[in-house]
Amino acid sequence: MSIKLTSIPIDCTLMTIGLRARLPLAIAGLLLSAQTQAFLPTPLSVLESDVLSPDASSLAPTSTALTYSNSDALSEPDNISSAEPNIQNSTLSESSLATEQLLSTWRQQVKTDKLAQHTTWRRLLYFYDDKNSVFSKKKTESLVDDPSFFLSKNGQRDSGAELDAMLVALAQELASSATDNDQAKTDTNNNSVLCRFPARVAWLTEVLAIDTASLSADCAELDEWMSTLAPEQLSIMFAQEYLDNPLSAFAHTLLRIDSKSSIADPNQIDKSYALNYTVDGDPNDSFPVYATKSMIGSYNSAIEIDPYPEMLAKYLQDDERDTWTYQLSLTPAEVQQIMRHVWETKALKMPYYFTTDNCASEILRLIDVVRPQQNLLSQLSYAVVPSDVIQLLNDKQLLASTTYTPADNTLRQNQLNEKKQQRTQLGYHNSAKQTVNEIKSAQLNPVSSMSADGQTLLKRQIDVSDNNPIDRHPLQLGTIGIGQRGDDDYIDIGFRAGFHDTLDHASGYPQFFNLEGLAATLRLYDTDNNNPNQPDSVTLQNVTLIRGRSFNPINAAKKGNTWGASIEATRVNDGSQEVGTDHLVGSVGYEKGWSWAFGTPAAGTGEMPPQLCYTFLAGTGQVGRGINKGFRLGAGINAGCRYQINNQLRAQAELQLPYWYHGNSDETNVRGHYWQPISSLGLQYDIDKNQSLRINANYEWQERIDANDDIQLSYRRYF
Repeated sequence: MSIKLTSIPIDCTLMTIGLRARLPLAIAGLLLSAQTQAFLPTPLSVLESDVLSPDASSLAPTSTALTYSNSDALSEPDNISSAEPNIQNSTLSESSLATEQLLSTWRQQVKTDKLAQHTTWRRLLYFYDDKNSVFSKKKTESLVDDPSFFLSKNGQRDSGAELDAMLVALAQELASSATDNDQAKTDTNNNSVLCRFPARVAWLTEVLAIDTASLSADCAELDEWMSTLAPEQLSIMFAQEYLDNPLSAFAHTLLRIDSKSSIADPNQIDKSYALNYTVDGDPNDSFPVYATKSMIGSYNSAIEIDPYPEMLAKYLQDDERDTWTYQLSLTPAEVQQIMRHVWETKALKMPYYFTTDNCASEILRLIDVVRPQQNLLSQLSYAVVPSDVIQLLNDKQLLASTTYTPADNTLRQNQLNEKKQQRTQLGYHNSAKQTVNEIKSAQLNPVSSMSADGQTLLKRQIDVSDNNPIDRHPLQLGTIGIGQRGDDDYIDIGFRAGFHDTLDHASGYPQFFNLEGLAATLRLYDTDNNNPNQPDSVTLQNVTLIRGRSFNPINAAKKGNTWGASIEATRVNDGSQEVGTDHLVGSVGYEKGWSWAFGTPAAGTGEMPPQLCYTFLAGTGQVGRGINKGFRLGAGINAGCRYQINNQLRAQAELQLPYWYHGNSDETNVRGHYWQPISSLGLQYDIDKNQSLRINANYEWQERIDANDDIQLSYRRYF
């Protein structure tokens, strides 16, 4: 709806007015100016007290009537007509009345359509009624604390008050567009709602059918920002897990912003930008402090927009992580609206929660703004993991196309595979060490998916690796198993919040990926026999906070070390006493060593050979009331191999050789230090990517414990 302001033609004659005659005219002008205030927009709470907001005092001041000061009236502009103020006031009165009538129409439509509670409006204000995060605020409040994000002082708690304040501001824009001079517009446009909140304005103009031409404004900063980005298409870029940087252990996602130029040629990445939602942490904090603060929201989040080549080079060349890019099935109009909303929110300081409000959740939130019917974020309420986000978007058919970009080390591994194959075909059974080292060296062999100037993606020359996150098994795992420990039968019930161990279905993950978090197992024993050392009928077998291993084979092109770490509570056998029984202890371990990949890799890819052997030097500390002196320290060697029999069957064998120390004891039958070797075997068969069967067998080579052997068959369901 467009409002055209008109004036009444009056034939006026310019004249010179004496000083004594000017004062009455000035007073008349002031009176007429004051009368016009009655026609300017007033808050809805004054007109209809309970339509949108119950708190009339929560609205910002809204009357901005044009007035004249005494100094203006007493000046001596000889070329100004004495009738001109009357003409302006008459024009202003008519426009203000029309604007007030339009505002009344808007309010009625808002009330009829219940727009104050509309999902899109509330999401633009960071109200998330369906988000069940344990870290979130009450559903009745916006997640934003910054008063500058709202026009109404009650906007954080009342979306209706904020909507009405927005309508009043839009009405003021209509009035001022006809009365303000160009210089005044230039001075005030930076604070205009059209420039501050373009996404809100765009949504309101659509649902209320407001003529956008009547709300035009010169938003220099916004226009320059949008012109630079020129957003036409959005894609989500997934960088795979990187255990050598614990903060990147769960992968990373960001948005690629494409202009018409980069859409026409996706390899011209110099025309693209990256939108990265990250933690604004203190780099001087130690890693444990940094990680803890990131988990509990003690750091703020930050929205970074950088040239896409810079961000891509960080993952492909610095971290050497393969990336997958998925074009989002969004219309250009939806892309524009998302970027308008980013403009509104890019300076906000909001708490960053590593598990719930992170790089992946922000992408879902932005899509939810333009696709309110999807409710994407509510489907991952308690933990938002990048790979889960990719799978969710794929399930909702929001991914239009897929692009795989291999990291530098993947390209070097492809060359290494080809060189080894050539030597095998020539009858050599080993590789020339110098040649292998030259291929593996990033300095001597600077091969990359990016051009030398870093501004263009080169055509991919190798086949796709089997690490597309869409192909992964689901993150959570539930298990039920039957087994026997010594002479005692039991049933195990277990749960793992995430991620993946070396026997799990491998597709979709980086090769040899091994990271588990938030896992627990409950054991139920059959207590019908008369065994004197019968364990309790119900025992907590283990609680794992985190356990993982990073394998970087020394004969492959991957850089980095082979290492592992664990923090858990686990049940162990104490070998220091005669006929020792098992006890639950707190355990912290670290291991570092070497690994080797062998076998035949997938042809044409940059994958490593599928088989793996490893050796670790390990150190462990354990504390618990049940063990001798309440603690023990261990050091030793862990060695094993993991064998990929076929795509559905994998096996792993390991020997642990820890030497434990409890401290000296005066008791003759108690040992203060001893060896306690443990051998283990695991075999998993995949029924499909969502379910599998696993056999685990362990044997402890220690004569002082009650039960040496433990064998179990379990059913595993991923969900």
